[in-house]
Amino acid sequence: MEGVRRPRAPRGAGDRLRHEILDAATELLLETGHARAVSIRSVAQRVGVTPPSIYLHFEDKDALLDAVCARYLARLDQEMEEIAIGQPSAVGVLRAQGLAYVRFATGTPELYRLATMGEWRSGSNVDIALDSSAFKHMRASVQTLMDEGVYRADDPTTIALELWSVMHGVAALLVAKPHLPFGDVDEFAERVLSAVLCGHMVAGLVGAGATSQQLVNWVIAHRQAGEREYEADRGISGITGR
Repeated sequence: MEGVRRPRAPRGAGDRLRHEILDAATELLLETGHARAVSIRSVAQRVGVTPPSIYLHFEDKDALLDAVCARYLARLDQEMEEIAIGQPSAVGVLRAQGLAYVRFATGTPELYRLATMGEWRSGSNVDIALDSSAFKHMRASVQTLMDEGVYRADDPTTIALELWSVMHGVAALLVAKPHLPFGDVDEFAERVLSAVLCGHMVAGLVGAGATSQQLVNWVIAHRQAGEREYEADRGISGITGR
């Protein structure tokens, strides 16, 4: 159905129209689940303007979708900041940030797919938005863990990229293959994230450059020591009657 032609906008209404265009494009993405369903014409019809009015704000469809994704990721930046408030430790902050990232992705899968799994374009605002909305928060948390001695001294950028890769991998699978037997999505994401967080802590305890076998040996030795300590405590309790 053809959109209703809106009257000429008053002077200074350009910013408002730009937001309306972004809202319309976002709504079409969420309703249809496909970027191909969004066109300059369909957005213009929904807003109630002519296609040339869209081109006053966006060079083409790619530029429009790029702006949609950048605005979407700005919300992630806010959520990553808010989720860190009140966490008991830096590990708790990083865990909460990871889970918030996955929930954000699965809450609007088409927007996440478009923002993070679409074709890369030079000059896109999406990479800048991703860096500010997700990566900078994870990197800061990793740096804090290194400062506290929980993680070994290393390049926080590299470690943050590893963690981001894990979170994106979980989110991408949940978005692209929701039929797989994940069970409870939150529990699945938390198990994967906890394994990686704990793995980095163990690596820090064993030492830089430790091999996989050395990590395994360390875990087995400390588990056995813990079991012996537990049995010793039980024996003492039995003797004393406690």
